Amino acid sequence: MATASTASSWQALNPSIARDLKDARLQLHYATQFATAMGISYLTPRADDSHTNLGWDPKHEALRSREVRALSHAVKVAVRPRDLTLIVVVDGSIGQRIPFHGSTTGQVETALRASLAAAGLDGRRLTLRRHYDLPPHPVAKGDGFDSSRAADFAELANWYGNAAALLGELKGRINGSEVRCWPHHFDIATLANIAPGRTSGAGMLPGDEMYPEPYFYVNAYPAPRPERTKPPLEGGGTWNTDGWTGAVLAGSRLASDASAQPTQVRAFLDSAVQACTALLTD
Repeated sequence: MATASTASSWQALNPSIARDLKDARLQLHYATQFATAMGISYLTPRADDSHTNLGWDPKHEALRSREVRALSHAVKVAVRPRDLTLIVVVDGSIGQRIPFHGSTTGQVETALRASLAAAGLDGRRLTLRRHYDLPPHPVAKGDGFDSSRAADFAELANWYGNAAALLGELKGRINGSEVRCWPHHFDIATLANIAPGRTSGAGMLPGDEMYPEPYFYVNAYPAPRPERTKPPLEGGGTWNTDGWTGAVLAGSRLASDASAQPTQVRAFLDSAVQACTALLTD
């Protein structure tokens, strides 16, 4: 069963619209690159790119960068999915809000550069250059962001907030890594070392080419032999063996009753972690 804390903080998810979130998801993916830019522009690079990843900020309901020091101030940049807003957090408080709606990436970049300069950073160092590509979307060619489908962005906010809470609990049970959102694949996840050279990641991805809807997953690396038996999963989960091996719980398979959703997802995660661990150790 889900813990009381998770059950009380859980935001209802709507499985009936899980497959209709692609445009909002792609816009949010591009928007979060502004938070990732903080790590790329101002932090010492790490071999695993962890300087670029983001954490979930429950206070502001936002995907937030790591801290950058500016003189005596602590500066972070975050993207709030619910209303698609870029926020600059200075010493824990919001210093500026920059709405994406109606603005191009160039306009948002100019506004953020000025805001960072006002907070004491060298705004000229800000760069959106990255070593990976994002899925195509008109905002990449100069179109403005459009968050008029507010319900879609609110749904994605609920997905990230719920995932951060459940994965935070799971992290403690599996001795996993810090729960972070990785800006390339856009998943929020934790990683457990099962044995030398063998890992299992558990996370949530808001959709991709393989699954065009949000989904929870648990994977096994390196991929077990294809003939290995994969046991039934709890919570309506299914097995994926195309490209990677692991368990998937698609958003459209969630219970329509919101009060049952955290229990369902937690049961899936626990059974999938157990199964993937067995595949890596037996």
